[in-house]
Amino acid sequence: MTIFNVLTLIGGLAMFLYGMNVMGNGLEKLAGGKLEKIFERLTSNPIKAMLLGLSVTAVIQSSSATTVMLVGFVNAGIMKLHSAIGVIMGANIGTTVTAWILSLSGLNGDSFIINMLKPSSFSPILAIIGVAMLTFSKNDKKKDIASILVGFAVLMFGMDSMSGAVAPLKDVPEFAEVLLWFKNPILGVLAGALLTAIIQSSSASVGILQALSATGAITFGSALPIILGQNIGTCVTALLSSIGTSKNAKRVAVVHLYFNIIGTVLFLTVFYLLNAFIGFSFVDGVVGAKEIAIVHTIFNLSTSIILLPFIKVLEKLAYLTVKDKEGEGNKDNIEEQFKLLDERFLQSPSFAVEKCRELTNRMGEIAKESIDMAMSICVDKYDKEKAEQIAVNEAAVDLYEDRLGTYLVKLSSRDLSAKDSQSVSTILHVIGDFERISDHAMNMVSVAEEKQQKDLNFTSQATAEVKVMCSAVRDVLDIAMEAFEKHDLELATRVEPLEEVVDKIRTKLKNRHVKRLQTGECTIEMGFVFSDLLTNLERVSDHCSNIAVCLIQENDESFDVHEYVQMLKNSGEGFDGQVKRYSEKYALPAKEF
Repeated sequence: MTIFNVLTLIGGLAMFLYGMNVMGNGLEKLAGGKLEKIFERLTSNPIKAMLLGLSVTAVIQSSSATTVMLVGFVNAGIMKLHSAIGVIMGANIGTTVTAWILSLSGLNGDSFIINMLKPSSFSPILAIIGVAMLTFSKNDKKKDIASILVGFAVLMFGMDSMSGAVAPLKDVPEFAEVLLWFKNPILGVLAGALLTAIIQSSSASVGILQALSATGAITFGSALPIILGQNIGTCVTALLSSIGTSKNAKRVAVVHLYFNIIGTVLFLTVFYLLNAFIGFSFVDGVVGAKEIAIVHTIFNLSTSIILLPFIKVLEKLAYLTVKDKEGEGNKDNIEEQFKLLDERFLQSPSFAVEKCRELTNRMGEIAKESIDMAMSICVDKYDKEKAEQIAVNEAAVDLYEDRLGTYLVKLSSRDLSAKDSQSVSTILHVIGDFERISDHAMNMVSVAEEKQQKDLNFTSQATAEVKVMCSAVRDVLDIAMEAFEKHDLELATRVEPLEEVVDKIRTKLKNRHVKRLQTGECTIEMGFVFSDLLTNLERVSDHCSNIAVCLIQENDESFDVHEYVQMLKNSGEGFDGQVKRYSEKYALPAKEF
């Protein structure tokens, strides 16, 4: 075997890993976060959870990715540890699909159908189709499908390159002697675990073993412990991912490790005991890619079936390994909520975007609560407890903006679909508006405190008028928030007409206030307070308009804000009709002067 064979082997491995990565990313983007949502809903019992783990892993072609996802779910409180264990078992079975696909290269026969089933035959066709779709298609979904096809073709080309590079080893006696070492189950398991831990993929390490089997030097006795060790090695990814997570998230990674260690010990013990008494004739027989896939499947399937009834035992074992410290508990409810912004979810951008939307909705609810309380203490009776709560809410909203903004910037650097990229931009704008709305609530607290300290009171007429404006602002805030939460474009279009009415109300109230100043009903000092209150209410309405505009813009790339507002105002009966209805709904009380 020459240096050029070694370079070809390394290059083949690189293409194999790259192809697997491209294919996995394409599958993930095509799923659009749906797989993760299914995880949240369909883990009610162990069998469902196992089947779910099997299906998802078979789709994304990586048990490590599935387990890392589970670590994130449990860390964020989305999933319970008990449910995650069943998914882990299914993930181990699902990862065997890759080995079966790779084993197709060992098909023998001269018929056209058999030859077409060989990856070396259909991979070039998939590559041509995929490249053509990437080049000429503008549709995101078609591009994702193209990535899957190209990724698979590159993966198979890498596999063929590895097989070709190691072919000369069949004539090297030293290679056969080295493989004899791995008939020792401990050495074999360690070798398989180490290889998989280094390349962070059991599917890839199984693929390497299948490529080496082409030399005809791999026996069943040496392949078995290596395959079992590969299942242990894949746990390293989840263990690394669990660093810095909650106790339960660490337990997910520990369960994954225990599951594979227990399965390996049981499988090897039973196999070598039976071999000692019966003497299996196939132990020294040569294995090919198909036989490796069979062993890989039998091990994972039998281990899952055997350990499925013992999920509670595995759970207890995880709790004994990762113990809770005495008196340890949730430090802060808000910090618990921020666990939804798990770094692991960045590997699934569509799902991460949804989690950001959830937290943005919560941020909006806090800002809305502050505005409601601020209106109450400004217009009705001053309440110190409400004022203090608004300050607490303001700190929380600022924290939401900081955490969400930081996470969204990280998310925006990922390979996002056009839809997800626009969603990230929208959320970044909306969290800014919610933060400003909360700021206006704090400004209104200052207005209320000034009224309280200086013993200033609005006239009954001014109070009635401000209450009308407060109702309109409360309504526009409700509509904007509901439109964002439900992604309802029809609701979003109703914001601008109401915002226009709020502007008109503010103008009318200012004019009426000037009249009261002229007649001596109101003081100049009271006028400043009144003006500050109106300004803050009107600004809240403006931010609601911004939210609605961002939502509409998300669904129209060619959208222009100024053109939209101008178009609405010039749309005639549609816009004017809504303005008229809102004007009637929020009609000011008759003037007393």
